[in-house]
Amino acid sequence: MDLEFYKKQALQKQKEHKKFLETLKKKLPKNLDYVVEETHEQVFEKIDCLSCANCCKTTGPLYTEKDIERISKHLRMKPADFEAKFLRVDEDNDKVLQNLPCFFLNEDNTCSIYDVRPKACREYPHTDRKKIYQINHLMLKNTVICPAAFSFLEKLTENLKNQR
Repeated sequence: MDLEFYKKQALQKQKEHKKFLETLKKKLPKNLDYVVEETHEQVFEKIDCLSCANCCKTTGPLYTEKDIERISKHLRMKPADFEAKFLRVDEDNDKVLQNLPCFFLNEDNTCSIYDVRPKACREYPHTDRKKIYQINHLMLKNTVICPAAFSFLEKLTENLKNQR
């Protein structure tokens, strides 16, 4: 997977993607959620996250209190000890990883806490959610990090054009 290629493409198409997403928000296609779901499935038939894991290497999720409780219990740690060892509070007052790449990322790009991973990790890159137009800013940001998010936006544009 050529991450530099995807990043370059995403940056070049940022204005185009932003315009497309803004148009989506203004004039919602009647079956948008269905097309989004279908597009998500098409993209993930071709892209394997384990061949990339760029999200785990370059961006840290925010950890909710529920995430911290669940993960620390799994690791047999006290939540306060888990926070002290792995997390810090960022400028937005969110709890995030102290360091990247993610401590829980294994050499083969698998996750050592996959079954209890944070909600943000479970939902990433957010290409299968309902009302996708509500996270335009996040979608644009993700296209630069995640080849699947970039491919998703490209394919969604195509799928919606073909529908008209």
